[in-house]
Amino acid sequence: MKRVLILTFAALSMIACSKQQSVKTTYQVPAFDQMNIDTYLPTFEAAIAENKAEIDAIVSNPEAPTFENTLVALDRSGMRLDSISAIFFNVLEADGNDQMDALAEQIQPMLSELSDGIILNEGLFQRVKAVYDQREELGLNAEDMRLLTETYKRFDQNGANLPEADKERLKEINQELAMLSLKFGQNVVNETNSIQIFVTDENELKGLPESAKSAAKEEATAAGRPEAWLFTPKRTSFTPVLQYCENRALREQLLMAYTTRGNRDNKYDNKAIICRTMALRIEKAKLFGYDNPADYILQDCMAHNAKTVDAFLLSVWEPSLAAAKREAAALQEMMDRDMPGEKLMPWDWWYYAEKLRQEKYALDEEAIKPYFELSNVRRGAFGVATKLYGIKFEQVYDMPVYNPEVEVFRVTEKDGSLVGYLYTDYFPRAGKRPGAWMNNISSQYIDANGVDHRPVIINVGNFNKPTQGNPSLLSMDDVETLFHEFGHALHGLLSKAHYRSLSGTNTPRDFVELPSQFMENYCYEPEVLKTYALHYETGEVIPAELIEKINAASKFNQGFVETELLSASILDMDYHELTTAEGLEPNAFEASSMEKMHMIPEIIVRYRSTFYNHIFTTGYEAGYYSYTWSAVLDADAFAAFKETGNIFNPTTAKAFRHLLEQGGTRDAQDLYLEFRGKEADPQYLLRRKGFID
Repeated sequence: MKRVLILTFAALSMIACSKQQSVKTTYQVPAFDQMNIDTYLPTFEAAIAENKAEIDAIVSNPEAPTFENTLVALDRSGMRLDSISAIFFNVLEADGNDQMDALAEQIQPMLSELSDGIILNEGLFQRVKAVYDQREELGLNAEDMRLLTETYKRFDQNGANLPEADKERLKEINQELAMLSLKFGQNVVNETNSIQIFVTDENELKGLPESAKSAAKEEATAAGRPEAWLFTPKRTSFTPVLQYCENRALREQLLMAYTTRGNRDNKYDNKAIICRTMALRIEKAKLFGYDNPADYILQDCMAHNAKTVDAFLLSVWEPSLAAAKREAAALQEMMDRDMPGEKLMPWDWWYYAEKLRQEKYALDEEAIKPYFELSNVRRGAFGVATKLYGIKFEQVYDMPVYNPEVEVFRVTEKDGSLVGYLYTDYFPRAGKRPGAWMNNISSQYIDANGVDHRPVIINVGNFNKPTQGNPSLLSMDDVETLFHEFGHALHGLLSKAHYRSLSGTNTPRDFVELPSQFMENYCYEPEVLKTYALHYETGEVIPAELIEKINAASKFNQGFVETELLSASILDMDYHELTTAEGLEPNAFEASSMEKMHMIPEIIVRYRSTFYNHIFTTGYEAGYYSYTWSAVLDADAFAAFKETGNIFNPTTAKAFRHLLEQGGTRDAQDLYLEFRGKEADPQYLLRRKGFID
């Protein structure tokens, strides 16, 4: 018998309240059009009250603790709260405003208090512990045992076994950290939006592509300055300037505007927030018996501890830095032709790297962009998933969305059964934080009646917005980003777990980037390019000679790419291996970190401390290394396909889909070993980068 597949959205038809809305739609997905600034708070309040009642019911259950009445009941609690939280915080990040920021400052402490009230609930923990203590006698299957052990560890690692006084202090720390994280992110967004650089003389934009000038002109017109061109610290705005503009002073001005956000001694300055955050994280780690936050945070990751991460980063850093030094010398040589006696600076790197790429490979990225129209690139990513996993994507036009730019796709299996829904939101706007990300709006799980509740996933980005007469055309980096975030989406969509806390992307942080980075391998494969790289004006398939140039240049500038990335990873670890924050000054600390790793002055760390959202707002603290750790896995995994002679090999694809479906139901290392039959070999990554033959 085929199981019925439905989507339930909690937050959805809340108990009667004057300001609440029913947010269920025909498709059982969130009615974003009915959620607004007036409905969020009462909906949160009702969902929090319901969650508390669910926990109270578990704790006060007169029956002896069992796997079902304690562990399963706990996993199924808080669904409404999780759902409204997913809606609210996605809109806050993707389409926020001052009202949403103020509301978040009300809601965040409520959520932090509730979270601590659950994880530090002695009665609840004792029930979990009672089941855990008899785990070997319960006859649990592997996934049930995983839920039990992971739940117990979550309680233990979040303070359930601490003395009462330490529990109270932990609550205070968690409350303050939550607010610091919120404020840090708000500062980055607000300062990014506050910086506007107007150019009034078109001669100062010599070399800048017409598409970039057109976008800057539209931005200036919207800002009330139609006579000018407007540039901002958003990547879609300043990257073309760094890459093509001959005006060195403008390049410097824009790069410095980007890299000094949160570091200007104004109301958006994040330095004090960093110091306080690190002091609290160190104190928290020591409550649990760890010398530093890194070892406390990493205990459940594949790497397990800071020592392993440090050794791993060093092993990749050395060949990356060596390559970057060779690249810097080549760029300096090229710069000497234009400006004898001038020293290559960070704002020169992209400009001369682009010139060198054109000279060595005759590859002009602006000549490639017309083949990378956004909807075509997305269609190409969908096509890869269809060939690998047999799933199909159909756009749905009558879905409510939180912004008109959001598009929705129904994802199905070959037999028409539902896989889930994918939302895409790709363009920058004033209320959107920088970067690109994937969120679970609703996670997959199977309920007590065997009903498979399918997920709702969103991909968010900041790609070039269409301008008058031109569609959204992507850079090569943008193409990789779209495929990357789509890989995360597939991880969530294909999930086949029983329990929400184990489904989809609920995996160790140094494993969760594997599915996303794996997808990047496909975007420039010749047979894939031919399916989506169509000239937006003529419909011409990208010529074979351009494909050859793209692949010939694939190892170009990789020393810069890896050095910029790894320096951020090392900076992250340096912060989180601190044993005290006394005397911490972020600028001096960052400079010391760069000096220790022998960072070359021509490259600036990818994320400077004061706008390093990954480690101060989004939960990647002591975890940014995971992008490189997962890159070793993804290069090795793609080699498994390459070695068959078919990048869509059905047997290998079936095995990789099985890995994706498991979510966090099994140990990440075991999952990878099952797929590959051996541990991942770093040589595949080093070869891909061109660091070894």
